[in-house]
Amino acid sequence: MKYEIGDKIIVLHSNEEGEVIDIINEKMVMIQVRGVKFPAYMDQIDFPYFKRFTEKKLFPAEPKKKYVDELKKEKTPPKPLEKRVADGVWLSFLPKFQTDEFGDDIVTELKVHLINRTELAYNFLYSLQFFGKPEFDLRAEVTTFSDFYLHDVDFEDMNDSPLFAFEFSLLKPDKNKADYYEASVRLKPKQLFDRIEQLKEKGEATFMYKLFDNYPPKPYEDIVETPVTKGAKIYSLKDIRQHIQPARTVVDLH
Repeated sequence: MKYEIGDKIIVLHSNEEGEVIDIINEKMVMIQVRGVKFPAYMDQIDFPYFKRFTEKKLFPAEPKKKYVDELKKEKTPPKPLEKRVADGVWLSFLPKFQTDEFGDDIVTELKVHLINRTELAYNFLYSLQFFGKPEFDLRAEVTTFSDFYLHDVDFEDMNDSPLFAFEFSLLKPDKNKADYYEASVRLKPKQLFDRIEQLKEKGEATFMYKLFDNYPPKPYEDIVETPVTKGAKIYSLKDIRQHIQPARTVVDLH
């Protein structure tokens, strides 16, 4: 293996320096450049030593004298701001490949990330279930336009009817928005296999499923004064949530 975790590297197309933070497979690594993590092929990066060596001169040239009337004020064009596109909240999967004894690349793990590409920050409760039974739970928060690493999942466990379930709420409550919002993704083995094959054909690193586009508004409630029927159930306001159907998105992939 040419690279190891912790190696300092340089991205060839941008000349930026970074660090290897994970090994994905024999051809790809996960790198971090200026705080941003993304996968890269090994032929897209190199060690920075040659660049640093060629930039240093053994005998630096004597600086040429400049006079005041020769100096010109340099105009530096303003750097354009990177445009952020708000296109929803996504569940992302990064397959980790390993070469078997026959020379084939097989998936051993899936790195699962929650990606927030909206203007809002959320609290969330995440649960991974197999055959309807909880396997992993996590409570955390995700900020605006950020990537949150959840955990790794063994690929062989993806045959056990996995359900990736979330409950979201706003980090800063808004009286006009829903109190909470549920979203989930249920993966089927054949559909997952097809997505990974498409990934390999296109040379891409991840595949994603959208959880929702926009956080929903608070449901409109009509107030109708009606007499209470004898024997009818009356709930207190603090318990009303458990008797109301939540806003929900379910992605069931066949």
